[in-house]
Amino acid sequence: MSIVKKGFQQYLLQLQQHPLRTKALTAGMLTAISDIVSQKLTGIQKLQIRRLVLKVLFGCAYLGPFGHFYHILLDKLFKGKKDTSTVVKKVVVDQLTASPYNNLMFMLYYGFVIEGRPWIQVKSKIKKEYPKVQYTSWMFWPVVGWINHRHVPLHLRVVVQSFIGLCWGIFLNLRARSMTLTKD
Repeated sequence: MSIVKKGFQQYLLQLQQHPLRTKALTAGMLTAISDIVSQKLTGIQKLQIRRLVLKVLFGCAYLGPFGHFYHILLDKLFKGKKDTSTVVKKVVVDQLTASPYNNLMFMLYYGFVIEGRPWIQVKSKIKKEYPKVQYTSWMFWPVVGWINHRHVPLHLRVVVQSFIGLCWGIFLNLRARSMTLTKD
């Protein structure tokens, strides 16, 4: 058996035995990868460790746990059904609740914690950029939600979302970075 296959089986075992912890650590690790790629794409020569650690903290403490409990709640609300009508309803609920909330949380966290900006600047940035971020989110995430709710087992949905979120995180980081550059 290959080392990759053994590693994946061990990961699935951890996901089964310690789902919240595994999803939190997965989200943190993927957030780290996303931030490292983003830093390199924006031309940052020396890796900003403080920023990286704060992003990992966001992934571990917020993204993983939020996704874990949110997907359980959605499955309970819709009784675990995967028919077309139910999946459409899940995607709509997701896009009208979690999507706007998560994007706002990221922008608040990035402004206050990562950049250390005062409320007036964070509020101004959100007022200007949030509609564009959310609109872009609505062009991207419904497709992911459809696939996730239709074809992915509940215990793997946060993991799949975290992997796709790696790309979304790069977009948000690049967007946040460009907003910072235009403000300074």
